[in-house]
Amino acid sequence: MIRLFLAVLLFAPPSAATAIVTRHDVDDSEYRVASSEFPALVDMPKSGHGVLVAPQWVITAAHTLPRRGKLRKVSINGKSRRVERVVIHEGYRTLPQELIQQAAATGESGRMVSFVSSSDDIALVKLARPVTDVVPAAIHEGSVQPGEIVRIIGKGATGNGGAGYRLGAPSRTQLRRAYNEISHVEDRWFCYRFDGPSSALPLEGALGNGDSGGPALVQVEDQWRLSGLASWKVIDGHMLTASYGRYDQVTCNVRLGHYADWIRGVISGQP
Repeated sequence: MIRLFLAVLLFAPPSAATAIVTRHDVDDSEYRVASSEFPALVDMPKSGHGVLVAPQWVITAAHTLPRRGKLRKVSINGKSRRVERVVIHEGYRTLPQELIQQAAATGESGRMVSFVSSSDDIALVKLARPVTDVVPAAIHEGSVQPGEIVRIIGKGATGNGGAGYRLGAPSRTQLRRAYNEISHVEDRWFCYRFDGPSSALPLEGALGNGDSGGPALVQVEDQWRLSGLASWKVIDGHMLTASYGRYDQVTCNVRLGHYADWIRGVISGQP
């Protein structure tokens, strides 16, 4: 539970995992989709996601990886896949315990937001064998702009923007997808705000705890391409009493275009 007090990271095993947070005035069935919607989605152990981007490579947010021990297996298309090795970006930094304790004591998460936003939250996972039954997702290496629509996908517990969600919700349920509009873009990140019904998209939604490493897709011509990975969110108010998953919350995603050279280098064996 204490990892949730990053106030920002979207992964907090074992108890906190919220998949797509939906509009309160749209039936949940409108958000549910079959696994065929995005077969390249990878399930990390317990909670968190990744995306298959080459037959033998998965990309994910670095903070989804086990803090202790090795990542031994992931699941793709309902099948367990053995992991050969993990490559974490050299710029990734784990959150110091002192910052977590300070935020838990005071409710102020500003220092944690600054720390996390200056870290490179990205990793590549090499599988022991190539995946032959799933087509890898294509990475969008170009820039993204405010106003572009992103499609987000994840599974786990769920909630809605009116009521938020409880932190102890089950970590895996049905797959859901939603859409949002990019609000601002930085070098490492692009972010969106969960708007209320008066200004929301028909299937507006946001990702929540447990969906780290999940895909944020943008439409390039007639194809949805992988542009980002769910990473962190901004919590307003005191961390211990704040409402999670409510309207106006901001979610930020790793911008893969910023890491295109690093990704190619690792996969080719020449980082």
